[in-house]
Amino acid sequence: MKRSLALPAIALAAVAGLAACDVGGTGASQSTPSAQQVAAGAQLSGEITFWHAYSAGGGEIDALEKTLIPAFEKLHPGVKVNSVQVPSDQMHQKLITATAAGSLPDVFRADIVAVPEFAKLGVLAPLSDTMPDFQDWAGKMYPGPLATNKYQGKYWGLPLDTNTRVVIYNQAALTAQGISAPPKTLDDLKSLAAKPGSGKYIFAEGGSGGWNLLPFIWSNGGDMTNADVTKASGYLNSPKTVEAIQLLVDLYNNKQLPSNILGGTGTMQTSDGLAKGVYDTIVDGPWTFPGLTKSYPDFKPATEPMFSGSGGSISVVGGEDIVMTQQSKNKALAAEFIRYMLSPDAQQAMGKVGQLSAESAQATAMASYAPYYQPYLDQLKTARPRPATSQWAKVDDIFTKQVQLAFQGKATVKQALDDAAAQIDPLLAQG
Repeated sequence: MKRSLALPAIALAAVAGLAACDVGGTGASQSTPSAQQVAAGAQLSGEITFWHAYSAGGGEIDALEKTLIPAFEKLHPGVKVNSVQVPSDQMHQKLITATAAGSLPDVFRADIVAVPEFAKLGVLAPLSDTMPDFQDWAGKMYPGPLATNKYQGKYWGLPLDTNTRVVIYNQAALTAQGISAPPKTLDDLKSLAAKPGSGKYIFAEGGSGGWNLLPFIWSNGGDMTNADVTKASGYLNSPKTVEAIQLLVDLYNNKQLPSNILGGTGTMQTSDGLAKGVYDTIVDGPWTFPGLTKSYPDFKPATEPMFSGSGGSISVVGGEDIVMTQQSKNKALAAEFIRYMLSPDAQQAMGKVGQLSAESAQATAMASYAPYYQPYLDQLKTARPRPATSQWAKVDDIFTKQVQLAFQGKATVKQALDDAAAQIDPLLAQG
């Protein structure tokens, strides 16, 4: 879930020209053409290109190219949708290169943390301006996934698929250690940490970035920034945020939390450790279940919501958004394709191959495809997005490095977060 979004020097010069044409600093052209609402079956013409990183191995490409696109083209005779698969680790660079060359697709499937960056660069058409029925679609979405599209007062896309993280636990391992139930709160986590025997842990976490630690911060009542995502000082280093990180640092120092939290190699992966009874609980996404079923067919994982605290049980939103580019010469067709990809038929087709819908009305259908979807659907009711800033990659890198200093004993938690906030504030000021 973490990737580098740094721009290469050549691309920076090219995209700077786009940003310089922005009025008001939001990346949106003030003459954004409106894509008129087109009813299903109405005449459209021309073609559009759709870039995505769907995995062929998971059946997603077949669902898109053999079912959904043909169905859309049948609804609108004479139109064509060109599907282009771009490996996920190449998508960002390819988009930057295409921005500089003026060869962007009409529509693309964007990693949620990249939406603010491309909005600021003037790459995206704000759907809240461009689609007259935007609010109808927005009203269908869980609040957290929808919020991943909001930047500088506009919505630049809509959630195409989503995910979040919940507690996954091994009840047999807990029982063998004399623990009747998994920890349900942050206080439970702290009090039960000393229970497992040597070489076993009540909990394991696979990293120390925002994706990993924000659920602990939010659930404890802390935050990374203010609501406008303009300031970290007073939030990232607030007592509640410090307390949340201190809990994990204390567990680590007491050898009650394995070194997975620092990332890197040399430790047992969290899902493997869970199935083998080394880790009693982990916090992870729905993709964990197919992997466990394949590798450990006899293991029966169970779930609970994210450990709760004074802030509630708050997890983090993942997934992808669907966005339209300003370069599209056929915005009416692009908008209609977006509508179709968010339709019940398309959402359910993708749900069957592992893409969880962000539309609350699809929850019953999603849960019928895989029982393990249900706890994630429940958690999405309160899940939150990472701060919407074009500088997220740099913000997350600073946060991760500073937190790791605290785990390594090179700084107190308060010192580490004070320094992180001071470094992050200037980045947030850039929008």
